[in-house]
Amino acid sequence: MSDVDEKDINDMNAECGPISDEALRGFLNDDNVICDATQIFDALSDFTRFQILGALTLGEKSVTELQDLLPVSQSATSHQLRLLRDRGLVTAKRDGRRVIYSLADEHVITLISVGLAHAAHLH
Repeated sequence: MSDVDEKDINDMNAECGPISDEALRGFLNDDNVICDATQIFDALSDFTRFQILGALTLGEKSVTELQDLLPVSQSATSHQLRLLRDRGLVTAKRDGRRVIYSLADEHVITLISVGLAHAAHLH
């Protein structure tokens, strides 16, 4: 179990900035948190999933709208969205017959933005 108290977690959810050394130590001692973090980074490591998340940073979209932006089939897009939803990176809501996807929270926007900025910095 993590040594991080609920107030620390709420503070981190309120802002997506750096966490305290104490909170970091608590997370690093929590096998569940480490496992979930590796699953998140595994999901981010796929080119198509990263493109989907990047598109969703610009706003919620349906599978059809994502398919128009990405060079993959509708079934492939749906498959990747299902994995991203399972990993807690995107959420889905029904709008009539359509399913609309959006990023789960500000942390996901931060992950994508920082990843892109770091990659651009390397070039």
